[in-house]
Amino acid sequence: MSPALLADPVGHLLKLLQTPSQRFVMGLVGLPGSGKSTTATRLADEVNARAGAGTAVALGMDGFHLTRAALAQFPDPAAALRRRGSPWTFDAAGLAARLKVLREISPGTDKPPVMWPGFEHGVGDPVEDAVAIGPSTRLVMLEGLYLLHRSDGWNLAGLLDECWYLDVPMDVAMQRLTARHRATWDLTQVEAEARIAVNDQLNADIVLQSRERADRLVAGLPP
Repeated sequence: MSPALLADPVGHLLKLLQTPSQRFVMGLVGLPGSGKSTTATRLADEVNARAGAGTAVALGMDGFHLTRAALAQFPDPAAALRRRGSPWTFDAAGLAARLKVLREISPGTDKPPVMWPGFEHGVGDPVEDAVAIGPSTRLVMLEGLYLLHRSDGWNLAGLLDECWYLDVPMDVAMQRLTARHRATWDLTQVEAEARIAVNDQLNADIVLQSRERADRLVAGLPP
């Protein structure tokens, strides 16, 4: 059975927050180009506007990319770099461990903040301690491709209170991704589509297979 569409995501999040002294970690999965980071940020911003600044934060899993140095140690370094962004090019165990720490700290305590890595696109590598999640933060919106993946070392079962799937059609996501690649790397349409065919499309097919594991579907927001 396909997951049901969640009509009012913000209202649902605000209802969860009525439970005092509890931190909720919500996952948001979607295809490459579906707008995961934009949607997670918008949801966190809307919750903060209605529940108070600092209540929610949007995080990504990109900081758990394996470094270029780590990929260079693979049996086929060129293939590892070419397929960067695939499930096996992330530190899935490291993400799981950090989520456990994040969940162990109750809001309102005097515990130190949990540090979360970011990703420096200009350098192409993760950046440690890019974001601090303080004890006053009660809602974490975590977006990423593989939060519902169950192989290649991935299994976040029990570490997310809910995990939603951003339901954007494949063709729409690939069109957006093509435009992003063209703008980011100054590629032609043909070059961008070729780049997607050898990596992004393969990853998108993997993500789509995890759709049925989602707790709810969320409609994509306009770009």
